Amino acid sequence: MIKVLLIGLWVCIATIGGVYVSAQMSKAPVATEAEAAVVTTIVRGNPVSLPVINNGTVQGYFLGRISLSVDSMKSKHVQLPMEVVLTDQLFSLLMGEKMIDLKSVGTFDPESFRTKIKDGINAKLGDTVVANVLIEQLDYMSKETIDTNTARRGSNPIPAQKIVEGVKVEAPAAAPAH
Repeated sequence: MIKVLLIGLWVCIATIGGVYVSAQMSKAPVATEAEAAVVTTIVRGNPVSLPVINNGTVQGYFLGRISLSVDSMKSKHVQLPMEVVLTDQLFSLLMGEKMIDLKSVGTFDPESFRTKIKDGINAKLGDTVVANVLIEQLDYMSKETIDTNTARRGSNPIPAQKIVEGVKVEAPAAAPAH
């Protein structure tokens, strides 16, 4: 009887010891930077109206709202507000490079536009801060349309010409105030 109890005690001690040693020897896997999930934050851009100037006169306006999905950790190190950097990039693309040909809006490539915004901002910041570009609104309204709508005094206005069907971006939740 004592033999059976001693064998049982020996088996319990050996089992507990084996579990303890294996738990101590195994280490948690170290996640590499590439494997670590990047936490992104949505930065909603301000609505902008950029004039289209041709031969020294205003022909119309681009109406837009573009938001960014940015790396949360990297964006904390950016000195300028992301909205300012985004607006600067939009001015460069729409007024400097004239990416949109108003005579043939159907040939506009929104993916190329998104890529140029993303690459341009990341180049200015010197890091891959912007993960994705979301076009909420990109329309064009000619000066003639604006004059006509003004003359109509708000009744039956002519809508702006849609360049891109935008996506709806929800505003980020407000941080709790303590």
